[in-house]
Amino acid sequence: MTPTTARYRNATLSVEERVNDLMAQMTLDEKIAQLGSYYGYQLLEGIEFSADKANKLIKDGIGQITRVGGATNVRPVESAILANAIQKYLVENTRLGIPAVIHEECCSGYMARGATVFPQAIGIASTWDPELVEQMAAVIKTQMRSVGGHHALAPVLDVARDARWGRVEETFGEDPYLIGALGVAYIRGLQGADFKSGIIATGKHFVGYGMSEGGLNWAPPHLTWRELREVYLFPFEAAVREGKLASMMNAYHELDGVPCGSSKELLTDILRAEWGFDGTVVSDYFAVNMLHEYHHISTDKAESAGLALEAGIDVELPSTDNYGDPLRDAIQQGKLPESLVDVALRRVLKQKFELGLFEDPYVDTRTIQFDTAEQRQLARQIAQKSIVLLKNEGNILPLSKAIESVAVIGPNADSIRNLFGDYAYPAHIETLMELSHANVFNQPVPERIDGADDFVTAISLLTAIKDKVGANAHVHYAKGCNVLDTSTAGFAEAVEAARQSQLAIVVVGDKGGLADDCTSGEARDRADLDLPGIQGQLVTAILDTGTPVIVVLINGRPVSLGDIADRAAAILEAWFPSEEGANAIADVLFGDANPGGKLPITFPRSVGQVPIFYGHRPSGGRSHWKEDYVETSVKPLYPFGFGLSYTCFDYSNLRIEPATPKVGEEVTISVDVSNTGERTGDEIVQIYTHQNVRHVTRPVKELKGFKRLTLEPGQTRTVTFKLKVNQLGFYDQKLAYVVEPGRVDVMIGSSSADIRCSSPIEILGEKTNISQSKVFFSKATVS
Repeated sequence: MTPTTARYRNATLSVEERVNDLMAQMTLDEKIAQLGSYYGYQLLEGIEFSADKANKLIKDGIGQITRVGGATNVRPVESAILANAIQKYLVENTRLGIPAVIHEECCSGYMARGATVFPQAIGIASTWDPELVEQMAAVIKTQMRSVGGHHALAPVLDVARDARWGRVEETFGEDPYLIGALGVAYIRGLQGADFKSGIIATGKHFVGYGMSEGGLNWAPPHLTWRELREVYLFPFEAAVREGKLASMMNAYHELDGVPCGSSKELLTDILRAEWGFDGTVVSDYFAVNMLHEYHHISTDKAESAGLALEAGIDVELPSTDNYGDPLRDAIQQGKLPESLVDVALRRVLKQKFELGLFEDPYVDTRTIQFDTAEQRQLARQIAQKSIVLLKNEGNILPLSKAIESVAVIGPNADSIRNLFGDYAYPAHIETLMELSHANVFNQPVPERIDGADDFVTAISLLTAIKDKVGANAHVHYAKGCNVLDTSTAGFAEAVEAARQSQLAIVVVGDKGGLADDCTSGEARDRADLDLPGIQGQLVTAILDTGTPVIVVLINGRPVSLGDIADRAAAILEAWFPSEEGANAIADVLFGDANPGGKLPITFPRSVGQVPIFYGHRPSGGRSHWKEDYVETSVKPLYPFGFGLSYTCFDYSNLRIEPATPKVGEEVTISVDVSNTGERTGDEIVQIYTHQNVRHVTRPVKELKGFKRLTLEPGQTRTVTFKLKVNQLGFYDQKLAYVVEPGRVDVMIGSSSADIRCSSPIEILGEKTNISQSKVFFSKATVS
């Protein structure tokens, strides 16, 4: 072990000086070790740290440790003890004493036993509330850092425009502006003001992953460079430039024949040279090896390592493979230059110094607090605000708690497990078991999780409804069918329950996860968008009883409801609301919370409409000249930005100043919003623009700002947007990023299809290249 007097241990020196000193002392084996990783459980014997296994795997050090909490079965304090043991070994038993970065998943909260599970990302997006997103990410930071984590594999910044794709649930939806705004808020909450207390955020999956061929996972998208830059790269660029994102992860797929993991154009030319990104690029799990085994563009692991390093991937995850012996052998044989390793190594060490690992690699196991009352309350608040009211015929909702009888029916009605999406611990632990085909935890792991236990503290919606109505109401429960059932054997009981009741709450949807019995999640892509299995038939059977039906959707992607959308009295979209989800749904059903969420993604009427999204080009959105399909309308079932409330809102008095701005100037856009109903409620004011320019077409609408606000009955408030003219930039015929003079239509609405007021502005001056002065977001205030 190097003496503590080594210059790189001197915290008063600059990070650059410390990196230079450390690199000068490293052998090739020690350098390469810093570009690799190992799963936390690979260093365990049972749940104890194994020095023997460490001596075999990390004797020269290691760059990252994979998911000490997320890929084991240990409790929070045990997780922290393991993290400390790993760091102690590295500090005291390797020559240079370089601590490891520990990375974890946190799509819907820190993915570990006992951590707070927030709603899945698509539900987070439905809140349209960056402030809440930042608060959530700050909780994730606190929990993860307290047990020794440093690097988060989130947020997902993919633009999802194909609802068949299984990972829609992990995204913030279809719109690049909304995704970018929420992504930047997430990054700020996670990374904080200082990496010594913050967590490195990772933007993924870079790029175009959510628009794949056939909606299939890992399949190539077919995107032009203009669309790629204006839509799919936008959230990532905003994350880098506005959010100061510290890490990026490549996507699995290829673009125009070049896998993203070997694309120097993406990972170096655009990301680093053009955007100024100075963080680390980590591979998606096994993506380096996929260059050989999946994409077939290299002959062996050594060549894959060289391609990935040349492209700009600094760290191989989740374990050392191509960046291990194959890379070392290739360098020693003169097939690859050592300088490739040095470039990546410098970035890795820089972040380790910035994280303060050399000064304080350990955590205090006595101060760990997971899932506190305040954290659960935030989870409940976010779940409430994520719920979207899609239909409320005759104002059947909210329900009275004095109701005499109610039927609660459906496969998700009494399920705790199905409240959670993929990459939430209760779901993902099942996936690890399936993928390993063995107990990788070296200890008992339950085959299923469907109760309140050590893995998650939650209740089902059935229980939450019973809690609301009390003992005086008759609650008739029938499951009806499972999520993927093909048997109607349970229908008779469900029909009878409905007939005995004043109304029926039918809870249907998905099971999120990666296992074979899941219907949403990574690699769980779908060929149709009807309710899975025979759930649609179940709902129809209940509707046929004549009992009023309220449909609650607990799912991960838009669904095509067919005539259910017309026949149901009310429809709630709850997504995967997680640990406080049942309480939140019951709060909305019985009026303790007023739904105010808006859709972050378009709902198609039929899978045949996919891809369907609001921001299409002028020639899109309809079949010319007949307009509709032979079988159905081209209009969506529910449009982007849509969501009802238990109250009503009016918009008036739109003011825009100046009406004739120039490039670089700011436009002030104000509108008065009034609550004309009898309940306090939230409205999400949305601003869209459209401009016709020369030579290239522009989307018919583009979101350029939004603001969620709460209004009391009869209250009027003014929402003001500060919109920079440079927000209206686009890529011209030569792919230069420009603002062009001319008319711009400014539209304010309650959804992309519900524009309440509009007025044009006229940009004056000359066409101007603004590639060095981009503006990503408007600013909104309420007065």
